[in-house]
Amino acid sequence: MTELSDLQVIISNAVDQLSYPEYPGDLYEPISYILSIGGKRMRPALLLMACELFGGDINKAISPALAIEVFHNFTLMHDDIMDNAPLRRGKTTVHERWNKNVAILSGDVMLIEGYKLMMKVENHLLRQILDIFNDTAVGVCEGQQIDMEFETRSVVDIEEYINMIRLKTAVVLGGALKIGALIGGASQTDADLLNDFGVQLGIAFQLQDDILDVYGDPEKFGKQVGGDIISNKKTYLLIKALELAEGEQAIELNAYLSATNLDNTTKVAGITNIYNSLDIRHQSETAMQEYADKAFEALEKINLPEAHKQYLQNFADGLLVREN
Repeated sequence: MTELSDLQVIISNAVDQLSYPEYPGDLYEPISYILSIGGKRMRPALLLMACELFGGDINKAISPALAIEVFHNFTLMHDDIMDNAPLRRGKTTVHERWNKNVAILSGDVMLIEGYKLMMKVENHLLRQILDIFNDTAVGVCEGQQIDMEFETRSVVDIEEYINMIRLKTAVVLGGALKIGALIGGASQTDADLLNDFGVQLGIAFQLQDDILDVYGDPEKFGKQVGGDIISNKKTYLLIKALELAEGEQAIELNAYLSATNLDNTTKVAGITNIYNSLDIRHQSETAMQEYADKAFEALEKINLPEAHKQYLQNFADGLLVREN
């Protein structure tokens, strides 16, 4: 099996080979720009990995893997507009460097370019793979809409939150693995199980992201620790704390959330103290482990050599034991 890091290099090289028309420049330049500012290329690398796991030729999977990467970056381009984000991976966002109208239209073309790449799969797989891609794309949009609605709601329950991160984040991991498996010659059953593995792992990964935002080492995490607390983002930790806090603690937590003139350091420290007293970190880590266990249950049922299952197990372990 090819190392995941080597698959990521293959994808990065393939991304560098993508070319778009020079005219009109403001339509195509932003696509090359957002693709050039990097990222881990994890999703497309997983597609290649799944293809190879089932004995397929990864060269046949490069175009659909690129489709996943182009689609993912399209969602980032539009997410940045919605979030009014000035930076993406340390670089100026497309709507800031050009303008919002350019970013909207360029993103639209990017989505179409993703479909053009996905359509390069072999004809006998085309309809099935486009169906998976469609379901994945709709899921991401649904997840983003639900996440935005959470911002204006005072009460969100854990089940709703898990569904949101499943749609917004996890379905892309599952979809990429399923597409790769089918290209590699997997049975429908095994492709479905690998999809389930990816979705459950994706949920666990996002829960860990929530935990790292509060408890991560800022030197290793790569972004501001406590950012979710500062923005009142409804993460697993906050939803659980709101569910468990009672009496004075509930009043204090809500006061932190509604305060408008509190400095960030005080707010992060205060809410983190409440999390600590409610044992929120442990509860969040337990939930994360539950979804990781569901992923491993699906993995166990896949008809693959033990060595290949171990490869996936090691990948999952690496994903869930991280500091950034």
